[in-house]
Amino acid sequence: MRDTGPDHWMEALPDAANQYLRGKRLDEVECVVSDLPGIARGKAVPASKFARQNQFFLPNSIYFQTITGGWGEAAGDDGFTEPDMVLKPDMDTATAAPWTGDWTLQVIHDAFDQKGAPVPYSPRNVLKRVVEMYRKEGWEPVVAPEMEFYLVARNINPAETIQPMMGRSGRPAAARQAYSMSAVDEFGPVIDDIYDFAEMQGFEIDGITQEGGAGQLEINLRHGDPVKLADEIFYFKRLIREAALRHDCFATFMAKPIEGEPGSAMHIHHSVLDRATGKNIFSGPRGAETPAFMHFIGGLQHHLPSVIALMAPYVNSYRRYVKDHAAPINLDWGRDNRTTGIRVPVADAASRRVENRLAGMDCNPYLAIAASLACGYLGLKHGLKPSKMVQGEAYDGDENIPRDLFTALNLLTENKDITHLLHPDFVRVYSIVKAAEYDEFLQVISPWEREHLLLNV
Repeated sequence: MRDTGPDHWMEALPDAANQYLRGKRLDEVECVVSDLPGIARGKAVPASKFARQNQFFLPNSIYFQTITGGWGEAAGDDGFTEPDMVLKPDMDTATAAPWTGDWTLQVIHDAFDQKGAPVPYSPRNVLKRVVEMYRKEGWEPVVAPEMEFYLVARNINPAETIQPMMGRSGRPAAARQAYSMSAVDEFGPVIDDIYDFAEMQGFEIDGITQEGGAGQLEINLRHGDPVKLADEIFYFKRLIREAALRHDCFATFMAKPIEGEPGSAMHIHHSVLDRATGKNIFSGPRGAETPAFMHFIGGLQHHLPSVIALMAPYVNSYRRYVKDHAAPINLDWGRDNRTTGIRVPVADAASRRVENRLAGMDCNPYLAIAASLACGYLGLKHGLKPSKMVQGEAYDGDENIPRDLFTALNLLTENKDITHLLHPDFVRVYSIVKAAEYDEFLQVISPWEREHLLLNV
């Protein structure tokens, strides 16, 4: 693609990237991949160097790293010889980095081993693998994510509790103001920058609302291709953090950052199209629900416990699953019922979809979307039937999802169908890394333990 001249590759840039660079001189390209937590890893290179290369190298050990910077012990078959991966750019993902001091593009790369095979523990490759499973059946999966997050006061001391940010009025952001436009106005300068950055990057926001927590917002994205949407969320997390820093606050995607406040979710809406006709397979010729629709729900109910470790990847994640705090505690399903873990929103036949409300916003978007689609795929393939639809409040039902990371990891490794879909090597490496994080957490003594156990037991 770049053999015809040093600037030839720029002719294939997406429209938004071309618009961003119009009349400007590109200085730098950030070559990035997502690691297991969803952190951008890679290299920043001068634009002139990027024009001369069609790949670059990073050690595969970036996928063995824990969120704290430690390492999953013996996570790779090669131990820690750390062989290089070959990273190749997907130029469709080229987008601006508008917060930088010069003219910079970001480009997501795909990871291959030195024989040309996709690296199985690359999160983007995991999602691509699941999407390809659908396409082999003649199906096209479609998703629409919702992103919840908090804007909070700067917190540079981990020993201090997280506080809501100071709003435009000079007062701290208030809780229990869901859908309030005045509350959204409190964060106006930050939201303006989020919109501006998103426009420069070519991302379409379907809406921003105030959620129930103090300083909690939700961004809805338009439905589309799962890999493209996961790329956007990967970019959005960085975009939102940068917008917040411009206004002396932090954006956090922790599942449960503030005690007593609701957690932050990444709800995932799914539909599936017939690739030959473009029709939604969840709706029949006259608009009625199809058996495939019920099988998809059945797949979610049957297999979601086995992938909670991907949707709730940290010890903090499980604090979100609290009754009456806008988060599910079980796998019940219902129509237009936000107390259920699996919700069927109000929609016409063409837009009929299923919403998975279990994933936390602390997830890696590639992995959570892949896991959710994998569950639905198994439901479609095996004709799984859902339980009886819940009438009324699902919080009255029994809890039936894992309540801790250790249990969730065991369920993941025991599910052979899920392991095959996601790739056995991915499940092995992911489980080792997460077990290492859990062991590290157990070494930390919390304030609760000091307060209640120090002198009482």
